Amino acid sequence: FELYILWVWMAFLSLNGIMGGGMLMIKPDGSLLGMQANWLDQTSFPDFFVPGFLLLLFNGIFPLIALWGLIWKKEVKAFSALNPLQDKHWSWTFTAWSGIITIWWIIIQQLITSFFILQPIIAAIGLMNLMLVLMPRIQMSYTLNK
Repeated sequence: FELYILWVWMAFLSLNGIMGGGMLMIKPDGSLLGMQANWLDQTSFPDFFVPGFLLLLFNGIFPLIALWGLIWKKEVKAFSALNPLQDKHWSWTFTAWSGIITIWWIIIQQLITSFFILQPIIAAIGLMNLMLVLMPRIQMSYTLNK
């Protein structure tokens, strides 16, 4: 049951990152998401294109890859090479990283932008992903037999 919840959270996180990042890249002024250009005054970004690309990559595509791995448990040498925990499937590690990346993304976003309702929701999903992936039953599901 916990595993299915993790898959749903990862799918939601990925969809949110792909949609949000894509919308920021399509309209870098942030208008599609109701963002204001002055939110970037404390950054070196002239518009939301680069943050949108990073959002798409780290909170969209990366969790989608992790979700694919969680579901199918395929061995991908390139991904396994990036996994410092050799007793766990790479998708387990990528999912943990995804939770950490999401939490840090929201912390940084809160420091440089105005509050909006999705921020605590996405932070909670990142925290939930991290908590779920650390559950013993889920860890056992992704422990490699070597």
